[in-house]
Amino acid sequence: MRKLLRPLLRGLARLLFRLDVQLGEANFSHRHLLIVANHESFLDGLLIGLFLPIDPVFVVHTGIARHWYFRLLLSQVDYLAVDPSSPMAMKKVIRLIESGRPVVIFPEGRITLTGSMMKVYDGPAFVAAKTAATVIPVRLDGAARSYFSRLSGQYPKTLFPKIRLSVLPARHFPMPQAATAKLRRRKSGEAMRRLMQEMIFASRPQQTLYSALCDASEIFGRRRRLLEDVKQIEYSYNDLLKMSLILGRQIERLTLPDEKVGLLLPNLVPTLGLIFGLSARRRVPAMLNYSAGSEAMQAACDAAEVRCVVTSRAFIEQAKLADKLAGMQRVQFVYLEDIRAQISFTDKLWLIAYAQHFPRRFELPGTPEDAAVVLFTSGSEGKPKGVVLPHRAILANIAQIRAVIDFSVNDKVLNALPIFHSFGLTAGALLPVLTGANLFLYPSPLHYRIIPELAYDRSCTVLFGTSTFLANYAKFAHPYDFYRLRYVVAGAEKLSESVRNLWFEKFGVRIFEGYGATETAPVLAVNTPMAYKTGTVGNLLPGIEHRLLAVPGIDAGGVLHVRGPNLMSGYLKADQPGVLQPPVSDVGEGWYETGDVVEFDDDGFIRIIGRVKRFAKIAGEMISLEVVEKLATATSPQLLHAASSQPDASKGEALVLFTTDPGLSRDMLIATARATGVPELAVPRKIHLVPALPLLGTGKIDYVTLKRLAAEIL
Repeated sequence: MRKLLRPLLRGLARLLFRLDVQLGEANFSHRHLLIVANHESFLDGLLIGLFLPIDPVFVVHTGIARHWYFRLLLSQVDYLAVDPSSPMAMKKVIRLIESGRPVVIFPEGRITLTGSMMKVYDGPAFVAAKTAATVIPVRLDGAARSYFSRLSGQYPKTLFPKIRLSVLPARHFPMPQAATAKLRRRKSGEAMRRLMQEMIFASRPQQTLYSALCDASEIFGRRRRLLEDVKQIEYSYNDLLKMSLILGRQIERLTLPDEKVGLLLPNLVPTLGLIFGLSARRRVPAMLNYSAGSEAMQAACDAAEVRCVVTSRAFIEQAKLADKLAGMQRVQFVYLEDIRAQISFTDKLWLIAYAQHFPRRFELPGTPEDAAVVLFTSGSEGKPKGVVLPHRAILANIAQIRAVIDFSVNDKVLNALPIFHSFGLTAGALLPVLTGANLFLYPSPLHYRIIPELAYDRSCTVLFGTSTFLANYAKFAHPYDFYRLRYVVAGAEKLSESVRNLWFEKFGVRIFEGYGATETAPVLAVNTPMAYKTGTVGNLLPGIEHRLLAVPGIDAGGVLHVRGPNLMSGYLKADQPGVLQPPVSDVGEGWYETGDVVEFDDDGFIRIIGRVKRFAKIAGEMISLEVVEKLATATSPQLLHAASSQPDASKGEALVLFTTDPGLSRDMLIATARATGVPELAVPRKIHLVPALPLLGTGKIDYVTLKRLAAEIL
């Protein structure tokens, strides 16, 4: 009976769900075979059973097998009902695999309720290690949007969504080395979790930013209102698409394909519309840092050969940028106010009658390797460099983040980080829009009293920030302002221990510290609810390779070099305008040197030791300036401190500590150093009081200014 029904069911599934089956080069002939898959719906087992070229036994949760309608689906396959948390149940699975039967198991143990991967049980991985089975990962995508899923309110449900089934390369799970069976089991489970996350990431579609927006609008519904800014107007996907279409059409008339177009605009919804609209017409948004000086902005425009800058008269007036812009040369300023006035009746008719109904036709042919945006470094090592991020890099980074953290339509992201910065652009703006989460854009992270109130008033659940910004939000916030927050992610600078403790004590919120660089779009690693360790920046994201190169004089760790799909196309520099310089490091071509000295622990968590350029050589010893700052923070946790160095005739270099604490003394620092085991060489002899630490527009401490001030101190 099964043999008669299967061809019929297979044809029906292909017809109704437009099933896209990608078997790749998977070999299903291994004697000991374990297939692992994510779990989106009640359809998953049926689809795997119909389209994989094997006759496996399905391991299902006992709770699921009790339902009559699920047993009806299971009637077409062989199955074994077990409790995934029971070690005894896994013995049955081991016997099945050892007998030569291929087994399909869902390591999550249950159908997802978040739309993302849920808890991964240790049992399936331990089975794979115990039997030395070949593990083949299978990714199901799309079934969560059907009425067979258990999601409520995550997606607009549809009877027959398009479903993709992807089979990825086989893996093996050697038995981990550990002192006890319990620890070996846990380590196996961690390896399986990483495999599942890599599977979710590796099966992502290859597309452009604009096509990803079109996909999101179809998945979550064109009428879904998800965007808001300080104008307090809610915008839908349809509104964002219309902005992209009409603004892209107007700027297209002033520019050429593949031209870099400067954007000098704050965090507003039309800014996002411009990014998507320019991208669709193969114009490359170059995000100018309006907090930098005119010299830095000019260098950025020269490096990227920007001749047209889109801005707003109202923004220039409010941000007091007129003097900065007056000094810029070889650029033409185009104002949004003028663009709106120039939209003709023909343009409006085109938008209403044609373009908004067929938005995909607006996009010019392109590839994921084409440049999507140009961002600029802060210029701390000289003139700002243009970092060219292709569509591939940004979308890969979003997929990497989604593979380890569950963002959904039930979330609301508050993003005050400027979108000329990679953290603010990728994580703070594009990630929510392309994953269906709500987004509130705020134009400045420096409004420390307003942002906590906004988080409370708008019931925000996700907040991105730097350590400095989070410290100030906590200082001015009411203890209940962040009652809805479930994710607070810190990046761009090292998270202060005092800030971490303050947020936990005052709000009961655990900050997830991450790490990255503009050149990697930007996230490289992040702590997550599934993998968290205090004092680290988490595990590397899926798909990232790394190498550590030793540094003379520094015993622990090494300089981190990375390679992955989220890496930039290359640099644009002012000394060679318009010439793309691909990434290269001492490891080889296609690698990026982060400049950070890091070490990995046994569980793969990264601990930042310091930047290579933030070490001082004192009496022949390498002293990390971050250790100096930690020492100051441990001594005076409520105030801010930053360390620099200056030349010293006798010892090579001398430490200078800048602090906002008027009572901090060297004797206090020495006492803390002795109590914590910090060498006395790390205690600065010069302590300089400042009213506030200088900050860059991105929220990082301005160490270039501090270095200059340190050189002037006698």
